[in-house]
Amino acid sequence: MVAPNIVVTDWTFADLGIEESAAGKAGATLVGRQCRSSEDLLSLCSDADAVITQFAKLDAGVIERMAKARVIVRYGIGVDNVDLEAARGKGIPVCNIPDYCVDEVADHTLAFILGLTRQVVANAAHLREGGWGLATTLESMNALKHLTVGVVGFGRIGREVVRRLLPFKCRILVFDPVAPRAEIEAAGAEAVSLADLLAASDIVSPHCPSNASTKKMFGESAFAAMKDGALFINVGRGDLMDPDALVAALTRGKLAGAALDVFDPEPIPADHPIRRMNNVILAAHIASASPTAVRTLRESAIAIALKAVRGEPLPNIVNGVTQAT
Repeated sequence: MVAPNIVVTDWTFADLGIEESAAGKAGATLVGRQCRSSEDLLSLCSDADAVITQFAKLDAGVIERMAKARVIVRYGIGVDNVDLEAARGKGIPVCNIPDYCVDEVADHTLAFILGLTRQVVANAAHLREGGWGLATTLESMNALKHLTVGVVGFGRIGREVVRRLLPFKCRILVFDPVAPRAEIEAAGAEAVSLADLLAASDIVSPHCPSNASTKKMFGESAFAAMKDGALFINVGRGDLMDPDALVAALTRGKLAGAALDVFDPEPIPADHPIRRMNNVILAAHIASASPTAVRTLRESAIAIALKAVRGEPLPNIVNGVTQAT
């Protein structure tokens, strides 16, 4: 009997030791390649029984050539790099790992909020440059107790952000079109419309999936609807916001500041004006990072791939396919 062939299209870890060990114990082979082109992906994936991917673009052309794949597994929560419709057409389930970094991202959200409201970065830089005293205006130094925080999206991460905010005694507003009002209120927040959230919040933090209804939801009209001097946090998906509209809102003072772990595009171009704005905190899509989270991510991904080659039910299917045909 030929051993199942599991492939990894790309990764940002030091090696694939975790995946290779799990595959070997299960009698499967694992082949990893840092694919940089469609040609690389076609040669690697066409005969694979399972495909694990991180950032490589699995478009319709690549998926159409997958002759045996029983699953595509994404290292992460978002599946933007996988053509879900093409995979559905081929009967290939696409699975993500939705819960490996909930605490890390919620922690990072709170770090960004406090970093802006307490002006941590600006004051640290001021001291490093030889200064002393406040680096910013007194009005930019705020206690969360006196502020209203708007959380857009009440999924796993949004709920954890709310839990972390509660001890700071701020008012918390939540907009989620599918979450029951009773659940939001039981968590200690107020369920409101998006319009009311934008109008009332001093800080707005989206925690939404990237889909047709959420892409660029924070654009010119959304920023215009926010309070003057509000703060914008984004640790979710880069395409939830229109970067040009964000820069414009920051430049004209409509927004007082922003903290971003994600952007569109990534990496942020070296000459992009957002890199030079001293009222913006930037990070390179690292909110999910911790040793525990990365190990959980990798173990979960290879476990799903092995379930697929054994013909077992799969968790976290995001494209509506229940079994490869």
